[in-house]
Amino acid sequence: MKITSKTISLILATAAVQQFACSEHKSGHQDNRPNIVLIMADDMGYSDIGCYGGEINTPNIDRLANEGVRFGTFYNMATCNPTRSSLLTGLYQGGNGAVHLAQHTKNAGYFNIMSGKEHFDEWVPDYCKAENVFDHSFYFWATTEYFLPPSGKFERPFYLEGKQIEANEIYHEKSPMYKTDFITDYAVKWLDEAFEKEQPFFLYLPYHVAHYPLQARPEDIEKYRGRYKVGWDSLRVQRFRNIQKLGLLPENTQMSPPEGNLNKSRGPLIPEYTDYYEWESLSELQKDSLDLEMAVYAAMVDRMDQNIGRVIDKLEKEGKLENTLILFLIDNGACPFYNNTIKDVPPGPANSYWSLRSTWANLSNTPFRQYKQAGHEGGSVTPFIARWPGVIKPNSICRQTGHVVDIVPTVLDILNDEYPDSILGYPATELHGSSLMPLFRGETREEPEYFLSGWTEKFRMFRMGDYKIVRMNGNEWELYNLKNDPTELENLSDELPEKVNELSLNYEKVLQGFN
Repeated sequence: MKITSKTISLILATAAVQQFACSEHKSGHQDNRPNIVLIMADDMGYSDIGCYGGEINTPNIDRLANEGVRFGTFYNMATCNPTRSSLLTGLYQGGNGAVHLAQHTKNAGYFNIMSGKEHFDEWVPDYCKAENVFDHSFYFWATTEYFLPPSGKFERPFYLEGKQIEANEIYHEKSPMYKTDFITDYAVKWLDEAFEKEQPFFLYLPYHVAHYPLQARPEDIEKYRGRYKVGWDSLRVQRFRNIQKLGLLPENTQMSPPEGNLNKSRGPLIPEYTDYYEWESLSELQKDSLDLEMAVYAAMVDRMDQNIGRVIDKLEKEGKLENTLILFLIDNGACPFYNNTIKDVPPGPANSYWSLRSTWANLSNTPFRQYKQAGHEGGSVTPFIARWPGVIKPNSICRQTGHVVDIVPTVLDILNDEYPDSILGYPATELHGSSLMPLFRGETREEPEYFLSGWTEKFRMFRMGDYKIVRMNGNEWELYNLKNDPTELENLSDELPEKVNELSLNYEKVLQGFN
């Protein structure tokens, strides 16, 4: 028999109902497990949000940090699709046998909602697609504009419950329709349904901000117009000082020198977009144009924060906020993909298509080196915030390291549930991460044996303990001691070739274990 998406959905839904009924019968009391809200931004830097040192107005994300814990070092997979694949399966790499996070919550009796971006690696099985694991889903795949283009059609399709829908069918509460807003519109609408049920809920909210193209509502852009005329050099220093005051990184952390984009995978490097140059070397006309570019970027982040506020307010109004774990992170570092820029229309409106340049992305990734795709910290380290009243100490900083593969085992820990032996007849692939619950409680956990990130072998990073090897453009391994050098200023590969060899051999063993 051919297994279709509809068949998969029926099988999973039946299993969930049976298991939930069984757990209800066993427990015999009210279900007090927390609701879970997982929020992810896209292509933003470590220091963009206020609670990580930035000047962009993000009061709602800042509230989550002030009422929860901030991680100083938390790794993603440095690019959109690998991060989502690892985040939602708990695997660095897999295939048939991977289990989606929402399959765990569904089997535990949760009501599952997703609204936002779905973008997986090829190894993620079809049965992990949104329509097969969420009770309600609205999603799109990879890049698509924020405003409806003048053509009346989006670049890529949107899907509602697995069915492709046209632009005029997208539910939206405000015109002109804007993607960040209508992603939230769906989530908030479905939360009303969740509140009517006696079961807890899982909301996955992967926004697209601030992925190119740079498009924002005019009223949001106006808030920031002129703010960036001080330039990236001054703002980068200010952000670093804020990070130091917040105590997010070790005291010996130094800000990396300004650095252009070294990533050659996107085509020839174009100096205007990829090189670093001093702000004061520019004309007033150039400064004004560049101010607009970053103002639009900031406006996009601001609008996302406003929408996160809508979700928080909804939970608070309905009395659900105190028993809800809210997680916030970013899929990779800021993205200077200059080849996606169309220069004849300034950034902002629906007919523009603009990408952030390296100098502004370098500001976003303060104090780290490099950008999206790179295994260097600028590409692979994300803010990570967790708020859970009664469990997580408010306004705390976690100095232990985590990774997106830790999210699934953390949820299993919260659900007090075991990882399954199989999924749809396939042996379940063993998880690669470990629970963050000890860290949420302010305790110490045994550090994972290794951390892995970076887009493909060209930009791979592999970390064990304090040491990390990383490649750029497929070149030789670089080596850094992150305890002594958190921002990767001193390449130790020539000085410690035996350590490079040790880590590279361990990396090869890890890869063999994936196959």
